[in-house]
Amino acid sequence: MKAVEKLRTSSPVVVGDLCALEAPADACGLRLRPARPGALAEPGVCDVVDVGVLRPDELRVGEVCADAGVATVEYAKTAVRLATTDGYCGVVAGPHSKTAIHRAGIDFAGYPSLIADLTGVPDDYVFLMLVGGGLRIAHATLHLPMSEAMERLSVDLVAEAATALHRTLISIGITDPSIGMFGINCHASEGGLFGDADLRISGPAAEQLRAAGIDITDPTGADVLLGDPQCDGYLAMYHDQGHIPVKLLAGRRAAAVTIGAGAPFSSVGHGPAFDIAGRGAADPSAVLVALGLFANPGSQEAGL
Repeated sequence: MKAVEKLRTSSPVVVGDLCALEAPADACGLRLRPARPGALAEPGVCDVVDVGVLRPDELRVGEVCADAGVATVEYAKTAVRLATTDGYCGVVAGPHSKTAIHRAGIDFAGYPSLIADLTGVPDDYVFLMLVGGGLRIAHATLHLPMSEAMERLSVDLVAEAATALHRTLISIGITDPSIGMFGINCHASEGGLFGDADLRISGPAAEQLRAAGIDITDPTGADVLLGDPQCDGYLAMYHDQGHIPVKLLAGRRAAAVTIGAGAPFSSVGHGPAFDIAGRGAADPSAVLVALGLFANPGSQEAGL
């Protein structure tokens, strides 16, 4: 609600439950009204799609609970449906609790896999890109133990992730994007000195991608590539390799974008702050950056 309050040129439609939105809307001086296709934005008004998942007695502000986990997934499902059928330009998700979702018995490894399920796109074709601090970094693997991430990496998976990144960069106005590929092992294995994963996986993937006309480097140590960032986007092999540099530079202003699914979907790069929930102390900066990815994708304010 604080993000909606701060917007001046547009007003997003908020998907959620009225019982959870009424108090924060009132605190921000916003009037809630049912969303209607084509309705003009009005100052001080927030258009809402009431999903009707939570009952007022199930609302527990600042607590991790299964009911909230169920609601989180239903909100995302509703928003993606609206974005793919009702002409909305994209979806921006607020911070969520994976613990709450798992307590509801829902298998959830992050938004990319959920968006893949909702859009009918195979999971291996949907990836996460973090944006912030002047960087755009996509990830070949995401929320996995390192041992599982190494098992999942393959020439085809790395090539698909790079292709999704390439298409995304073009979609935001970069005509001929360049991509830097991080090595799997330190020093990109240094010719086999530190393992053969890059010789078997990332190196052949880079060759395959260049044959397809994509401008991408050979696998190179992430520290070397980011020491003098010159590429339009980068491909990380696993979670921390891509998350650490973006969050170090962008802090809470990082935005996460699901790419490859065909449904524009962005979320904030940080989790929920249960300790300050309901106090009006939350910083909406990351939500505003995520909204900016759709409102003005090429702008510096959007981290692009």
